[in-house]
Amino acid sequence: MQDKNGGINRRTFLKGSAALATLAVPGAAGASSKEDGVRSLEVWSCGGLAEAFIPANEAWEKQNGVPIAYTGAFAGALGKSLLGSAQTEVFAPRVLNLAKKLKEQGKMLSYRPLCFTKYVLITPKGNPAGIRSIEDLKRSGVKTMFSPDSSPPGGAAVTGLLKKSGVLNEATANAIRMGSCVQHDVADVAAGKCDASVVELRITRLPRYKDAFEIFDIPEEFFPAPPIPFTIGVMKWAKDKRVAEKFVEFICSETGQACFERAGFIPALSEEGRRLAKKYGVNDG
Repeated sequence: MQDKNGGINRRTFLKGSAALATLAVPGAAGASSKEDGVRSLEVWSCGGLAEAFIPANEAWEKQNGVPIAYTGAFAGALGKSLLGSAQTEVFAPRVLNLAKKLKEQGKMLSYRPLCFTKYVLITPKGNPAGIRSIEDLKRSGVKTMFSPDSSPPGGAAVTGLLKKSGVLNEATANAIRMGSCVQHDVADVAAGKCDASVVELRITRLPRYKDAFEIFDIPEEFFPAPPIPFTIGVMKWAKDKRVAEKFVEFICSETGQACFERAGFIPALSEEGRRLAKKYGVNDG
């Protein structure tokens, strides 16, 4: 579902995707979706990847004629279901350990780096408070906004980043609001109601926030490691492993990776992506 500004309504999206996930039972993977016999490929991913996967899936369908049955939801929920009895054909999880666990259980046949996220400091256009670095969040009078009750990549991870950078106490004391949904809460920054926040770069690429912020880098040393890498792998339930593998190859090709770059991720195919894959040990060894 899209909101009136053309972006995906995350709460509705996640709710609907989670509901789909509960219906994923043994034997359901790869159900046919066309009367002409062209079977769909079932793909699950962390919900944060949706803005990249949707156009990538469309490009795949146009090129290969195989429809994608796509579900994006909180990776922890999907991962828990897959570690249980649920099934899908291709899975793109967040947090490397989840891919490793699925591989150890024999449920994921193989995985590879997909993309990486990064955290940035944002201010309203024009940067009226003169913010230049994360240290400025400690300044008296700087109005901040955070979403500690949002899903871990935008909640706990940002809290950890603030703590590691040494600004947590002052930055949260300066908060005009502590929200529960990053995608909605940052509207206060875009509207100039607060001076700064910390989000994933991908949030700034959402259609509703295009050109709404000034963006400043945060030193990578402060990033929490677990949510940074995303992987993609073929699951053992793939009805046609050749097609599943071909899809993964497409997503990791220049065409597929361009969708992830436009959505605010660092493509695994890029030089920076290769560096991060080595740094975080993203390999199927």
